[in-house]
Amino acid sequence: MIFDWNRCCHVCETRDIQGEDPVSFLGAGIWVGVLSSGRCVLQAPGAQEQTGASGDILLGFGAFVLAPAEPCHLLALRLEGLAADEFARGLSVPRFADGAACPTAPEQIARLCALPDPDPDAAPDPALGAAPYALLCALATADEPARRLSPLVAEAVQSIRTNYMSLYGVEDLADALGVSKCHLVRQFSAEMGVSPGKYLTHIRIEAVKALLLDREYNLEMIASLCGFSGANYLCRVFRRETGTTPAAWRQAAAPHTPTKRLPPRHNEIYV
Repeated sequence: MIFDWNRCCHVCETRDIQGEDPVSFLGAGIWVGVLSSGRCVLQAPGAQEQTGASGDILLGFGAFVLAPAEPCHLLALRLEGLAADEFARGLSVPRFADGAACPTAPEQIARLCALPDPDPDAAPDPALGAAPYALLCALATADEPARRLSPLVAEAVQSIRTNYMSLYGVEDLADALGVSKCHLVRQFSAEMGVSPGKYLTHIRIEAVKALLLDREYNLEMIASLCGFSGANYLCRVFRRETGTTPAAWRQAAAPHTPTKRLPPRHNEIYV
């Protein structure tokens, strides 16, 4: 074998954690995870406590504890290998990062966590290939300082991420924020680099991808859950944004088994 992906980066352990009890994390390499609901406090030696909220990405190494501040759900996995060790060395302390900085990472974490737990006594499965390394690449900017946003744009971003299912469009968002559409579009585009309409579409498409991984959802259900008027419109937008159809993306992403489903939530779907 010319290149061994397992030596570069492989999954050693996965966790699917729900509830209110503190959980300890140990082991070599790096822990990465997605907090899909609730809030919890990260406690690590030599570091200040940090509270993570729904949508945040866990980046941890060494020994640390997560203490839920309310009922929460976390999917996490531990990566080992040369690339994982190098990634961990680039972190000063274990921390939560803003999920908006790496929007594809939650989907990749869910796919890897859906695989059977690795046997610690067995050699890493070469069938995983480059997937764990691709996850590290998706997390490459997660440890950068959060973007400094004005109060208006920060509120707009949060509103889109929380209410994307029910927003009718930018006009609806502007009305909710008490500003004109032109002012919102101008300020949002200047600070985020994309228009609020484009950002809303991006968030919806990421939510669609998360649901496509579970074959229990048909396209009409996914469209209604992600803010699209119907399956046909969803297919048009999905093809425009990704270059492929939802059916083709689902077949390529989850050809055999569905991922672990995130817990039911009344007004949000993790993206």
